[in-house]
Amino acid sequence: MHVVIPLFPRYTTLDAIGPYEVLRFIPDAEITFAAVETDPVPADSGALAITDTTPLDEIETCDIVVVPGGPGSRAENKRLVDWLKMIHPKTRWTTSVCTGALVLGSAGLLNGIDAATHWNPKVVERLKELGARYVPDRVVVNEEHRIVTSAGVSAGIDMALDLAARLTAQMTAEAIQLAIQYDPQPPFDCGSPDKATEDVQQRALELLGSATV
Repeated sequence: MHVVIPLFPRYTTLDAIGPYEVLRFIPDAEITFAAVETDPVPADSGALAITDTTPLDEIETCDIVVVPGGPGSRAENKRLVDWLKMIHPKTRWTTSVCTGALVLGSAGLLNGIDAATHWNPKVVERLKELGARYVPDRVVVNEEHRIVTSAGVSAGIDMALDLAARLTAQMTAEAIQLAIQYDPQPPFDCGSPDKATEDVQQRALELLGSATV
C-alpha cells in the first residue's frame, strides 16, 4: 500500500509526521514524502526540514494521499493542485490535515461536501469560498468521494487511526494506537473553540500571528 505525503514550503511538521507515525505501522505500507519544489522542504517553524524526498511529478499512482496543512497551504501551490486533480481518481483515499483542506478545495475536490479544517475563522471562510461545507468535527469522512479531512494539527493522528481501521481492521488500528501510546490526557480542556473562552481563542490567534496556520 503506497501512501504519499506531499510537502510544500512552510508545511506544519506534525500535520505530516503525526499521520506518518500511524500509517507506517500498517502491514505492507510504503510511505513516500514527496517534494513539490526542492529538497529539503522547510517546515513552518523554520527549524525543521525533511530531506530525501521524491519529486512529486514522478508519482503517477498511489493508494493514499495525506496533504498536511501549514501557512504554505495558503499559497497558490499550482503544481500540487494539478497533481491532486490527476491522482485523486486513482487513490483509495485522499485526505488532509488542518489547512491541507484548502489545498484539496483548490483542486476542486471538496465542492458541495462536508469538510473539516482548522477552526480559525479566516481559514473556515476560505474553505467555504472553495465550495466546501465546514463541519467543526475532528475527522470528517466522505465515503462517496473517498475523501477524509481533519481539524487542526493533532487531529491528523485521529484521522490516520480512523483510516488505518478502514484499510485493515479495527483491532489493527487499536494496536497501532497502543503501540504509539496515543492516550491524550491534556492538562486543560480547551482544545476546541466550543470549549475555550473568547480570551483564549483570541490569544491563540495572536500566537498563530501572521502565519494564520
